[in-house]
Amino acid sequence: MDDITALILDDHHAFRRGFARLDDTTDRRELAAVWSQLATHLEIHAEAEEEILYPHLLRRGEPGAAEEETEDAIRDHNNIRDAVVEANRHPVGSDEWWAGVWKARTENSEHLAEEEDQALPDFRKHASVDLRAELARKWLVFYGEHPCGKGLKIRDKDPEKYVETLR
Repeated sequence: MDDITALILDDHHAFRRGFARLDDTTDRRELAAVWSQLATHLEIHAEAEEEILYPHLLRRGEPGAAEEETEDAIRDHNNIRDAVVEANRHPVGSDEWWAGVWKARTENSEHLAEEEDQALPDFRKHASVDLRAELARKWLVFYGEHPCGKGLKIRDKDPEKYVETLR
C-alpha cells in the first residue's frame, strides 16, 4: 500500500538526482533537458503538497508546530518557484542561469531537510495509515491529471493567508 510520505520522499530523491545530473554535464542541450524536467517536477510537487499534504497536516499535526511547518513550507515553495523563474530568464548554461539554478538547489535542499525532519514525521505521528494511503492515491491522481504541469497555475502564495483559509 502506498503512503503519501513515501511518495513525497521518492520525489525528494528525484530532485537530488536531478540536481546531481546538472553537475555532471556541460552540454547545453543536456542541461536544458535535465533542467526543464527538474524545474517542472519541482513546481508540480509544490502544488501537490499544497493541495494534498499540508491541509491535512494543519488538521492533524501538532498544534502550533503544524501551522509553523506549513507556513515555512509555503515560503520555501515560493523561494524555489522564484529561483526557477530567475534561472529561466537566462540562457541555459550562462553564469546567470547557473546562479538561478544554484538558488533553486539551495532553497530546495533546505526545504527537503526541514520537511523530512519536521513536517513528515509530525504527519506520520498524527495521521492514520489509512489516511496516508488515501492521500497517496490522491497524490498519484494529481500527478496523472497534471502531466508536465498541465492545468496548474504556478504562482506564489501568501503563507499566512494559505494557513488562515484552511483553518
